[in-house]
Amino acid sequence: MKIRALIVDDEPLAREWVRNGLQEETDVEIVAECGDGFEAVKAVTDLKPDLLILDVQMPGLDGFGVLAALEPSDLPAVIFVTAFDRYALKAFEAHAVDYLMKPFSPERLHDAVDRARAEIDRTSQRDLKAALHALLEDIQKERAYPEWLLIKKEDRSVFLRVADIDWIESSRNNVRLHVGKEIYVFHETTSGIEAKLDPKKFFRIHRSTIVNIEKIKEMHPWFNGDYAVTLKDGTKLTLSSTYRERLKEFRRLAV
Repeated sequence: MKIRALIVDDEPLAREWVRNGLQEETDVEIVAECGDGFEAVKAVTDLKPDLLILDVQMPGLDGFGVLAALEPSDLPAVIFVTAFDRYALKAFEAHAVDYLMKPFSPERLHDAVDRARAEIDRTSQRDLKAALHALLEDIQKERAYPEWLLIKKEDRSVFLRVADIDWIESSRNNVRLHVGKEIYVFHETTSGIEAKLDPKKFFRIHRSTIVNIEKIKEMHPWFNGDYAVTLKDGTKLTLSSTYRERLKEFRRLAV
């Protein structure tokens, strides 16, 4: 049975080095190569590879951002490639199939693929996905909040810059992201997306509403302890009295 592999690295020579090394692995089929993280997310989603050979340091969306943008059901086994990241190496040793330190030899690539092959053969996909989730949880404790979200819109996927979101409202089991005149539906709960957002930049003003602080024009007291919130584009929202105490918390975080 062929192992379907996807190579992701922003350096063409690095991709070529991996590609040439994999020629010796007769059971490995390269299904695609990607030069950036955005392209990689779409390729993983469309092609469903068994193995992802993924560079960590890439401009725009890096390797960790790629994994964070994927649906859990789409996560393949991963061999990470890195120049040097002390913290990442610790995480890789705990959770990943393997990691390669640049520059690496063909022999070291072979060993990593061998390890991936063994893991794919003997380990259930659920166990591999659980390991990757554990890795992401560890990494996210040390990293900034995500800069991009991958959004499915009709029959396509688009990358949405988090800073461009004006406000967010709950919609059953999803949230609606308001970006200018566009509205994007994102499969996440209000509390779930709140946890992904930088609390210095996004403020939950209601059980069902989160606002980008930079998009607020003004706030003033209204009825029953509520506040009227006006965004720069004229949108009118309400800060519930239940969340009024969060103003104090926000002031503390924003200092």
